Amino acid sequence: MKNISILGSTGSIGTQALEVVRANPTRYRVNALTAQNNATLLIEQALEFKPELVVIACEDHYQTVKNALPNTQVLCGEEALLAAVQLPQTQLVLTAIMGSVGLKPTIAAIEAKKDIGLANKETLVVAGELVMQLAKQNGVNIIPVDSEHSAIFQCLVGEANNAIEKIMLTASGGPFRGKDSAFLAHVTKAQALKHPNWVMGAKITIDSASLMNKGLEAIEAKWLFGLASDQIEVIVHPQSIIHSMVQFTDGSIKAQMGLPDMKLPIHYALAYPHRMLSNFERFNFLNYPELTFAQADTQTFRNLDLAYQAMEKGGNMPCIINAANEVVVDAFLKDHIGFLQMSDVIEACMESIGFIAHPTLNNYLETDRQTRIFAGELVTKQNLTNLKTKTY
Repeated sequence: MKNISILGSTGSIGTQALEVVRANPTRYRVNALTAQNNATLLIEQALEFKPELVVIACEDHYQTVKNALPNTQVLCGEEALLAAVQLPQTQLVLTAIMGSVGLKPTIAAIEAKKDIGLANKETLVVAGELVMQLAKQNGVNIIPVDSEHSAIFQCLVGEANNAIEKIMLTASGGPFRGKDSAFLAHVTKAQALKHPNWVMGAKITIDSASLMNKGLEAIEAKWLFGLASDQIEVIVHPQSIIHSMVQFTDGSIKAQMGLPDMKLPIHYALAYPHRMLSNFERFNFLNYPELTFAQADTQTFRNLDLAYQAMEKGGNMPCIINAANEVVVDAFLKDHIGFLQMSDVIEACMESIGFIAHPTLNNYLETDRQTRIFAGELVTKQNLTNLKTKTY
């Protein structure tokens, strides 16, 4: 039996991970569950899975959760996340919380020598070099849960001595595939939230619509697999059946395929290094007589290009785009800015926040703080107007 702690258990990845646990009660035990705000669902999960520790990050909900779980240790606040990853019996920490808030608990888990099921791409986007160095020093496995990175990870099993020529990250293209800038200038959040293939949280769905998600995934892949930016290619594949591919130096390509169901990579990460029987729906080639591919449009979807620029520059630049993106997505979801203005604000942050070539953890945290303040100022109506004439 493998003991796991789940950070972000009430989100899309967390709830699907618990479905996998529920289907395999003799293989997994949940030691800790954490959530940001969803106290009601967190309480239901805790009553079912009986973890040793429950953490609610939002202190306003602490008393409600504590009263509902008198026989369970309940903590609150973001610092309490560190306790959830350091429980002695925990073997795997599934980091399924959204955003850069996942960085500190992931580092704490690595330092506690816990393997990581990584569903928080922002951890490696913000501080990939630091995190991967710590994982190596502590002998910790980082097993990716994103479908694309899980695909690459699976393709590389047994290939440790074989050089990678490049990887191909597939992208569905989101709800606006094939649209031009004139169309995107007027899209609504309701349109952006209608992903054609995946059911995900609001933030990652908007990132998918803007292709920023694919840019962040490219940066994550750089650190996970030790690649240069020119070894990472994004290919639009609307059917989302091929989850990603690896091309080796002899020209051979491996691909990992399956239906677009996040329970598959979650199941693989929890069971790694084994493959366990599942009752998930099976892919049938006859149902998909056509698999198509196209080049990503980085002129219309500028976020992907900005992410590649940040990856190539390195240092704290990926941290800047991540923080700026979190601010602008929140502003877009609140109808404060338009879809295309998200890229304008991100680019302004890249130009204005101080660049650090070799950042420390404190540098990353300070960069994140400064960028959020600056981006927050830019998303006001007056500053958005100024942005167009570069008067910020």
